[in-house]
Amino acid sequence: MLGLARSSLYYEPAAETEANLRLMRLIDQEYTAHPCKGSRTLTAWLRQAQGEEVNRKRVQRLMQVMGLEAIYPKPKLTAAAPAHRIYPYLLRKVRIDRPDQVWSTDITYVPLASGFMYLAAIIDWFSRYVIAWRLSNTLEGWFCLEMLDEALRRGRPEVFNTDQGVQFTAQAWTGRLEAAGVAVSMDGRGRCLDNVFVERLWRTVKYEDIYLWRYEAVPQLHQGLGRYFPYYNEERLHQALGYRTPAQVYQEGRKAG
Repeated sequence: MLGLARSSLYYEPAAETEANLRLMRLIDQEYTAHPCKGSRTLTAWLRQAQGEEVNRKRVQRLMQVMGLEAIYPKPKLTAAAPAHRIYPYLLRKVRIDRPDQVWSTDITYVPLASGFMYLAAIIDWFSRYVIAWRLSNTLEGWFCLEMLDEALRRGRPEVFNTDQGVQFTAQAWTGRLEAAGVAVSMDGRGRCLDNVFVERLWRTVKYEDIYLWRYEAVPQLHQGLGRYFPYYNEERLHQALGYRTPAQVYQEGRKAG
């Protein structure tokens, strides 16, 4: 009756102490603005700029809970899970010139008044069009699989690029893509440009919607994002797209193809 998924209605946001939630909100805003900052820099920023008495160990733990990792080149790649296969990065020097050539996804932390949720989205690289999105109160991979199934019902990319998060290295995820005839690509851990379009999406969503509305509970967050993503796709003009909307570029490109 409310037009909400059952999971969104009944899920309670993940909980932390009020003090930790305050720190997590601060960390999220600073990280969203400057994703190259790691735990050392964020600890110093919290102490000096925000007056928070916090040590690096606590900041590291909260960043781990939030699923945050500083974006910078690293000399050695590490597997997200020992039993999971890591696929090579397929997009180096590849020209992106059409819709459904490359999709990618990522997960971000979303603050609420009394807890937090996780948001995942799939975006088309060429048009910046958001194909599908999901919310969850855990980092378990089921909500990503639901999102992927919805996206594949709408279309199929040639290549799907992700980071090496355990949700995306799991066989349940890669198997779905390979069964659909999609090439799987994974970026190096910490590489700053491999998933840049999703990182830009998170900054836009948070500064234009989540931080402004400061949602109290999961149903309100779900309804708010349900309004924002259609606006982002169909009304918000993008300078990089010649002041057209993602929906215009995506649909025109598919017709031309």
